[in-house]
Amino acid sequence: MISPSHRWKFFRAGGFDQVQIDNGADLLALKELDQKLWVALSCPTRGIEFDTRTLDLIDADDDGRVHANEVLGAIAWATDRLRNADLLVQSPDSVALAEIDDSSDEGRQVLASARYILKNLGKPRATRISLADMADIEKFVAGLEFNGDGVISARLISDMSVRATAEDIIRCRGAVVDRSGEAGINQEASDIFFAEVAAYMDWQAQADGNPEIQFLGEETQAAGDAFHAVKEKIGDYFTRCQMAAYDARAAAPLSRSTEDYQEIAAQTLSAQNAAVASFPLATVEPDKPLPLVSGVNPAWQKQIDALRERVIVPLLGEKENLPASEWSALCAKLAPFEAWQAKKPVCCAEQLGVARLREIATSAHKEAIDGLIAQDKAVETEVKEIRSVEKLLRFTRDLYNLVNNFVSFRSFYIGREKAIFQLGTLYLDGRSCDLCVRVEDITKHAEFANTSGLYLAYCECVRNGGAEQMSVAAAFTAGDSDFLVVGRNGILYDRRGNEWDATIVRIVDHPISIRQAFWAPYKKLIRFINEQLEKIAASKDAAAQEKLIKAVGESGATIATPAPAEALPPPPKPFDIAKFAGVFAAIGLAFGAIGGILATLVGGILGLESWQIPLAIIGLVLLISGPSMAVAWLKLKKRNLGPVLDANGWAINARARINISFGTTLTMLARLPEGSQRSLTDPYADKKTAWPFYLLLAGVVFALVGAWLYMSLSSAVSAW
Repeated sequence: MISPSHRWKFFRAGGFDQVQIDNGADLLALKELDQKLWVALSCPTRGIEFDTRTLDLIDADDDGRVHANEVLGAIAWATDRLRNADLLVQSPDSVALAEIDDSSDEGRQVLASARYILKNLGKPRATRISLADMADIEKFVAGLEFNGDGVISARLISDMSVRATAEDIIRCRGAVVDRSGEAGINQEASDIFFAEVAAYMDWQAQADGNPEIQFLGEETQAAGDAFHAVKEKIGDYFTRCQMAAYDARAAAPLSRSTEDYQEIAAQTLSAQNAAVASFPLATVEPDKPLPLVSGVNPAWQKQIDALRERVIVPLLGEKENLPASEWSALCAKLAPFEAWQAKKPVCCAEQLGVARLREIATSAHKEAIDGLIAQDKAVETEVKEIRSVEKLLRFTRDLYNLVNNFVSFRSFYIGREKAIFQLGTLYLDGRSCDLCVRVEDITKHAEFANTSGLYLAYCECVRNGGAEQMSVAAAFTAGDSDFLVVGRNGILYDRRGNEWDATIVRIVDHPISIRQAFWAPYKKLIRFINEQLEKIAASKDAAAQEKLIKAVGESGATIATPAPAEALPPPPKPFDIAKFAGVFAAIGLAFGAIGGILATLVGGILGLESWQIPLAIIGLVLLISGPSMAVAWLKLKKRNLGPVLDANGWAINARARINISFGTTLTMLARLPEGSQRSLTDPYADKKTAWPFYLLLAGVVFALVGAWLYMSLSSAVSAW
C-alpha cells in the first residue's frame, strides 16, 4: 500500500502543472491523486493511435470509452499479478514467468495458464512469454486438442469406433460448435443420447422372444404398421354396416348421398383426393364383409392391399373378403403389439436401426466419450486464463503509454514521440503539420473546435483508389494562411507509414503566427490598391468604349459583321487605343495618389533630425503592424488543444495551451538542408523591364521635390 504522503513530481507544460509518472510507485499511487489534476478523464476507444484490443480490455463497461476509474482498475489488476510494478514503466513486449506473482489465486492461475500456452506451443522450458506467442489467440485456442469448453470435436477422436458413435450423436442430436468452429458434442448431448438409446433398448427387450408381441417374428413391425394404418378406417366401415343392420334406412346415407357424389363430380379425381378418402371404405350394407380385392374406396386400396399381404394372408390365409368377426380376431391378436407400441420411448437415434443401437448400447463408447469431455473440462481454468495472460501482457506493454497520454500529456509536450491522438503528419503548402486528429463529423467537430483558437484545415483523405476514406483536422501553427484555401491538395502519412491523398474541404480561420500578423496590414493595403486600380481601369475602359460607340453612332456609320468563315481563322482584333488610353489614365491617377501620400510621409520624415529619422521609421512600422501583432499575440497565447479533443469525445480536464514557441514545433516550414549549395539564377524567370523602375523613381523624385517645395513655401510664409 502507498501512504497518502506519496511524494509527487510535476512538470510545467502547456501552461499548467502535469504529474510526472516515473516508476511503479507513482502508478500505484495514482488512485490517491486528485482527479482534478488529471489532464483527461475519459477518451474514446476508437479514432486514436492506440491498440484497440488493449482499450477494449480496459473498457470494463463496454461503452466505447475509457474512463479514469477504468484506468485505475487496469493498473490495480496488472499490479496484483506482477511482483514488481516497475515492470509497467518499462513497457516490455514480454513478461518473465518469474515476474508473475503466484502468491494469490489469481496470480497462480495466470502463471499456470502461461505455462500451459508455452507447453502447447512446443516451448515447455521457456522462461518468458510474449505477445508474439499469442499473435492470434483465437486460432491458438481453436488449435488446442482440449480447449476447456467441454465440447469434443469428432474429428479429434482417434478411436474410429468411438468417433463413429460421436458422429452418430451429431447426426441424431445435432452439433454443438466447439471453440475451433468444428462440430462436436458436449456432456449434455452425450447423456441424452445414451439415455435414449438405453431406454429404447429396454423397451425393445420387452418384445424380444415374446410371441404375443412378435407374432410374425421379424415381419411383426411391418405388419403392425400396415394394421395401424387402416385400423380406424376399417372400424368405421364395420360400425356403419352394423348401423345398417340395426336400421335398413341408414344404409344409403351412411354410404354417402347422391348429392355428395355430385359435389365431387366436377373435380379431377384421383386416389389422393381428400374428398374421396373421406368416403367409406366400401358401400354400406347390413353386416356386409369388407371387400379386400374389388369394391374398395380407391383412396384406400393401397393400404388395404398392404393389410391383406402383411397381416391377413400370414394370419388368416388368402381371402377376398374380411367378415367383422375375423376383423375382431385380428384386433385381439394385435392388441399386445399395439399396447407395446404405445409404450415406445422417444429416441432420436431410432433412425440408426435396432442393430446399430444394440451395438452402441453394449459398447463402452459412453465411458470413452465422457472421459474425453472430462479431459477437456479439466483445462477449463487454464484456457480461461489464457485471456488473462493476454490481458496482463497488453497491460504491461501499454498502460504506461496510456497514462502519459491520459493522466498527463507528457508524450505530446515532451515531443519524444507522438501523442495517441496524433494521427500522422500532413504535408501541404510547403509545411508539415504534426497535430492531425481523426474526425468523424467535420461539421459537428468544427462548431466546437472553433473555440480552440487554432487554425484548422479539415481534409478528406483517401487511399487505394478511394477504397479507404477518413477525415482529419490539421492544425497549422507556423507560417501564414495566404495560400491555404479549400480545394488545395496534400499528402498525409499516418503513423503506420500509409500514404493518403488529402484535400482541404473546410477551414477554421484563426491567427497562425506573429510574422503573418506583421505583414497582414501591408498585404491588405496592397490588395486594396490592386482592387482600386482594377476598378478605376475598368471604369475608364467602359467609359472609353461608350464614347467610341457613341461617336460611331453619331457619324451614321454602320458596322457590318461578316459571317465567320468555317475554313479560315477569325481576323485579329484591331488595337483599341481608347481602351488603353483609359488604362494609362487610371494608372496615372493611381501613381498620383500614391505620390501624394509618399510626399506627405517623406516630407514629415525629412523635417526631422538625422538621428530621429530611423526612430520615426520604426515608429511608423510599429504604428501600422503593432495593433495586428498585439491582437495575434494575445490570441496565439490562448490557443487550447482541449476543444479539438473534446469534439472527438475526450473529456479534457485542463487548459492544454499551445503557445507560440511550442506551436512552431508542431508545424515545420520548408528549409534547405544545412550545407546545401544554392544558385539564385533562374533561367525561366520573367524578364525584367526598366519602365516600372523609372516610374517608381519618378514618383520618388516627384515626392521629394514636392516635399522640398512645401517646406520652402512654409518657411517663406513663416518669415513673411
